[in-house]
Amino acid sequence: MSELKLIGVSVKRGAGPVISGVDLTVRSGEILALVGPNGAGKTSLLESISGVIDHSAGDILLGGESILKRSRVQRSRAGLAHIEQGRAIFPSLTVRENLLLTAKSDAGVAEVLGSFPELEKRIDARSVLLSGGEQQMLVLARAFAQKPRFLLIDEMSLGLAPVVFMRLLPLIQQIAKSGVGVLLVEQFTHLALGIADEAMVVASGRVSHPQGPASELVEHPDVLRAAYLGG
Repeated sequence: MSELKLIGVSVKRGAGPVISGVDLTVRSGEILALVGPNGAGKTSLLESISGVIDHSAGDILLGGESILKRSRVQRSRAGLAHIEQGRAIFPSLTVRENLLLTAKSDAGVAEVLGSFPELEKRIDARSVLLSGGEQQMLVLARAFAQKPRFLLIDEMSLGLAPVVFMRLLPLIQQIAKSGVGVLLVEQFTHLALGIADEAMVVASGRVSHPQGPASELVEHPDVLRAAYLGG
C-alpha cells in the first residue's frame, strides 16, 4: 500500500514557526481528517506538502521517497493534487473546458463525469453560472481527473452552508474508494470525522491529539474538546 508520510515536519512563515513536529501517514484509499481551530497551521502544512511553500524541518515521503527537493510541478506529476482554499475555477470557461484542463481528452472528461453525474447536466454551462456547491464539485472533479495518488483538500466548505457541503462528502468518499489517499482539512469538524478513517488534531501550531481512528473523536467528544482547548 502506497503512503504519503510526514516525519517531524515544521513550517515557518516569516521569522516564526507556524506549525511544528508533525508526524502523519495518509494511506492509499483512506481519508485522514486534519482538524483544529483557525490559525493552527493546517493550511500551511498542506502548502508545504504540495510545494507551495518550503518546510523548515523534517521530511515528506511519497511512496517511500523524499520529495523535498522536488518542485511543485514535479510533486504534482508524482501524484499529489492539492485543492486550495477558494473555488479555483476558470469562470469564463464551460464545465467541459475546465475538466479538459486536467482530463486532457473528451474520453477523460466522460470518465470523470461517470463519478460526477451532476456536472454532466451543466457540461456546457459557463462555470461562473454554477452554484457555489456546483463550483466546488467542479474543482473536486478536475482534481480527480488528474488521477492523483494523494489528494490534499483544504476547506472545501468555505462559503458553503453545511447542507450544501454535505452533497460533496460522498464524492470525497468515492475518490478514496478508488484508491486515492485523501488528507482533508475541514472547518465542519463533525462532518469531516463522519467520513474519515483516521483523524488528527492540531492547535496552536502543534499536534494536540495524534493520528488515530476518527471514531475515537466521534465517540469521545471530550477528547476533541480537550485537544482544542489544550487540556
